[in-house]
Amino acid sequence: MNKQVDTVIEFPLYVANKTAKTGQWLEVFHKYTGKLYAKVALADAKTLEKAISSAVKAEKEMAALKPFQKQKILLHCVRRFNELREELVELLIIEGGKPKAAATAEVERLINTFQTAADAVTQIENGRLIPLAITPAAGAFRGMVQHVPIGAVSLISPFNFPLNLTAHKIAPAIAAGCPFVLKPASLTPISALKIAEVLAETDLPKGAFSVLPCQREHADILVTDERFKLLSFTGSDQVGWDMKNRAGKKKVTLELGGNAAVLIEPDTELSDAFFDRIISGAYNQAGQVCISIQRMLIHADIYSEFKKKLLAKLKKIKADDPSLDTTLVGPMIKEAEAIRLKKWLDKAEKKGAKILVGGALNGVMFEPTLLENVDDKLEIYQNEAFGPVAMIEKYKDFEQGIARINDSRYGLQAGIYTQNLNKMLYAWDHLQVGGVIINDIPTFRVDNMPYGGVKDSGIGREGIHSAIRDMQEERLLAIKQ
Repeated sequence: MNKQVDTVIEFPLYVANKTAKTGQWLEVFHKYTGKLYAKVALADAKTLEKAISSAVKAEKEMAALKPFQKQKILLHCVRRFNELREELVELLIIEGGKPKAAATAEVERLINTFQTAADAVTQIENGRLIPLAITPAAGAFRGMVQHVPIGAVSLISPFNFPLNLTAHKIAPAIAAGCPFVLKPASLTPISALKIAEVLAETDLPKGAFSVLPCQREHADILVTDERFKLLSFTGSDQVGWDMKNRAGKKKVTLELGGNAAVLIEPDTELSDAFFDRIISGAYNQAGQVCISIQRMLIHADIYSEFKKKLLAKLKKIKADDPSLDTTLVGPMIKEAEAIRLKKWLDKAEKKGAKILVGGALNGVMFEPTLLENVDDKLEIYQNEAFGPVAMIEKYKDFEQGIARINDSRYGLQAGIYTQNLNKMLYAWDHLQVGGVIINDIPTFRVDNMPYGGVKDSGIGREGIHSAIRDMQEERLLAIKQ
């Protein structure tokens, strides 16, 4: 496949609010055609040091921003992202390989995330009164707490939602009053740079932000440098937990992987719309979503009917050009990931798994695949597939199904289809996940809800209000009267 095009776009990085080029470049390829699309300036050690020291210098000025000032900055971003919609959709298709419908939805979420942050600036409470007079010795005291910015923060965003998951780090940092240095994913760096381009138009204090594509060896300082008071990372569990071990004294929030399950009770209406939703949850964006459906647990009473109807629809879906309006499954992010998943699939088949549909791989194009009878000790069951592969299994009673969902090292979100209120509450009480979604897929997410997981799926929560709180500290005032 030809890897070259006639015109290659060059993008600068942003250090201390300003564009810069270092003479070192990161190549960005069109994920569907494989052609070279752009070159992005790479940060070196000197650039990183400038970004960090500038962020530290900007702490006082960022903390002093009034709510109306932060809201003005965030609303400017909302307006400009609206104006840039078509350009941003096209960018997601090119650098991320996103199907057009998914790219359009992500741009909408980018806008909503900044709007939610703008709203939160004037709505979220900044403190509270504390009744300190709980003993005779403290009878003369009155207590108050205010929330203050934690300081400079280090942000590392993933490739699969290069606009919106970057927004989930940047927007709350601005709302909380924290200067930041962000490293975007090397596979999809341009989206974050487009956000930085808009931020550079605002009145953010000098040094308040830097967006720095960089090699891993240079990026390590974003993890270890104690001038940062918080590290927020979204990515693989192996990388995330290693970062936490090396992060030192700073606060760490990790949004990591999953192998999300959906459980289907017999009282579920198996309609066309239901199966469309299930298929979207498992295969949209080639399954490269942390809460993509990987495991489908179907009650034994409806298992045969479910499988028959699901296969009838799934057989009509093929991996295709992401620029088409009708495409659900586009390319995987890179060929090495597709090859890794194909090896897991082949091993599962040798161990007795049955491929009901799909299984074919052509470069980065992995056909949507459904498995049955999968050995639960294999990588494709235990780990995060992060590709267009899902599996079905049956269960006999509800408690057994819940226990089966919990039999995983991950715990991000789970979907439960049932009309029984007691079962809904049982799932909420017993599922070892960060979010329980009733009568919808685990892939559901609204950008203001607390989002994150337990076990190997991470620590802390994203979602605008949760992230703002993570980026602030409580400061007590006790007054003796």
